Amino acid sequence: MTMPPKMSVMALNQTTPETGIGSEHRRRLLQGMASVTATKGLAAVTIADVVREAGVSKRTFYEHFESKDACFLALYRAVSMNALKTLRDSVSAERPWQQQLEQALQAYLSHMAANPVLLRTLFIEIHHLGGAGEQARREVMDALAALMEETLRRGSEQRSIDKGLALAAVGGINELILQAIEQGRVAELPAMTPVASEVVRRLARSPEA
Repeated sequence: MTMPPKMSVMALNQTTPETGIGSEHRRRLLQGMASVTATKGLAAVTIADVVREAGVSKRTFYEHFESKDACFLALYRAVSMNALKTLRDSVSAERPWQQQLEQALQAYLSHMAANPVLLRTLFIEIHHLGGAGEQARREVMDALAALMEETLRRGSEQRSIDKGLALAAVGGINELILQAIEQGRVAELPAMTPVASEVVRRLARSPEA
């Protein structure tokens, strides 16, 4: 049987206030969780699998996380916030809002495409965690929608978008990503930038509208 490639968790290589990754042991546990979840699926993963992959003890695990699910949720939030940081850092207020939008979405989709195994793990496995998973997913969706609103308000050619419409746009873009995952077309995500940008442009409006 062919095993999945070794997980490259580039999103965990930086410690920032947004990711909240913290200590080296915590980072290694999150990397271990990402790797074994991609190999086995979250339902089959045990804490023993995670600590073995991370090269730490169970005692160390419980110093950072109370359960397997808590560890996965921390992984989800860390990687999602890192993707959000990529989005935010790519925005240049000096450019017209259309260019800012396209540049940000290009950076976001390229970031997602760079780690297809982890992308599939997070987009699919998060739905297996019930209410806690839905809450974490909602936090990320809200943060993406808020950044979209902020980006459209910048610059001389300001636009605005209703919060509900921003959430709808984020949901539509996420569906594009999910479809690419299901169809094995993750590498094509950056090429979907024009479609994703058009979704937002159609929902945006001038302040006078």
